[in-house]
Amino acid sequence: MSKHSNIEQIDVSRAELPPLGLYIHIPWCVKKCPYCDFNSHQAEKTLPEKEYVAALAADLQAESPSAQGRKLSSIFIGGGTPSLFTDRAIGEILEHAERTLGFESDIEITLEANPGTFEQARFRGFSSAGVNRLSIGIQSFQDRQLQLLGRIHGRDEGLRAVEMARKAGFNNINIDLMHGLPEQNLEGALADLEQALAFEPEHLSWYQLTIEQNTEFFSRPPTLPVEDTLIDIQDAGQARLSSAGFQQYEISAYSRPNKASQHNLNYWTFGDYIGIGAGAHGKLSLLEDKQYSVVRRRKTRLPRHYLNGINTVEDEAVELGKIKLEFLMNVLRLNKGVEASLFSARTGLNINAIAPQWQAMQAKGLMTEGQQRIQASPLGLRFLNTLLEGFLD
Repeated sequence: MSKHSNIEQIDVSRAELPPLGLYIHIPWCVKKCPYCDFNSHQAEKTLPEKEYVAALAADLQAESPSAQGRKLSSIFIGGGTPSLFTDRAIGEILEHAERTLGFESDIEITLEANPGTFEQARFRGFSSAGVNRLSIGIQSFQDRQLQLLGRIHGRDEGLRAVEMARKAGFNNINIDLMHGLPEQNLEGALADLEQALAFEPEHLSWYQLTIEQNTEFFSRPPTLPVEDTLIDIQDAGQARLSSAGFQQYEISAYSRPNKASQHNLNYWTFGDYIGIGAGAHGKLSLLEDKQYSVVRRRKTRLPRHYLNGINTVEDEAVELGKIKLEFLMNVLRLNKGVEASLFSARTGLNINAIAPQWQAMQAKGLMTEGQQRIQASPLGLRFLNTLLEGFLD
């Protein structure tokens, strides 16, 4: 474990090591989508699968001291398009993770998958390799919207993908849907939701398309629905999901009872996760010399550098003045917030560090009353940026 002499130290007696997740980044896609700002790269004819799996294994081995004795409670394999890798490669990655760090008995292992026919053929193999949760990037069930989003699959492939996932034995499926798409109206957005609900998934990620920098859409913006339509879509969609028995536990995450993503919950409750792969990020709580500190860690973005061992690791210590804001930026996205005691456990700070701002935000109706939970009110969730600004020093 590396030393971080510039880390502002926090009282270790207040802090607890949180659960530990693992994020694995596989950066290749068949085609880069015009709205995507993730670290993804168009794949060549042949992927360097064997070499990349070896690089991931070495990366995780180097990271293993950061676990500080903890086993993995969740794994999320994202990208890019991880389902471009064979089930054998995914199995090798998971076997190495289990040997290196160990798995909790109820570990959640998620793989992101695209609906393309090529990937569908591998679903059963992914299940056999140890993946127990599949997240399928449908985005829309309408051919016109999929075209405008630059997706390489159509409606029929999206429908088949969910059916194939069930046939492959997955009983924990997330469908990834966007709304506020180019040329989309309220009826179209609700039709996408109805189609998703017809499959009875355990989880839905339902979020509004946003235009990010360094994307094709940023350079050439599409025509998106007007603000009133976006609000109507959000309100009607949330009401429909609620009536279908889905609980909204985070701004864009909805699940059946007891089916919330454990990896996502760990992230939003300021838990720890190791990140391996080109461009992967991690967040780690470190106990060194009886002191507690929080570090953000990034890996080199370019796959060729990563494969060639030019794996520059950038550590950024979370300054004492920022750690409370980072905690709040995460937990206030959760509909039910968190118990107030978690603040000290995850930051090492006394709850008094946020008491004045907390009371001020309650007085403005942006947070729920009481001192037992740190929780945004419905108004605070709608105006989350305003709420967070209230905690700036």
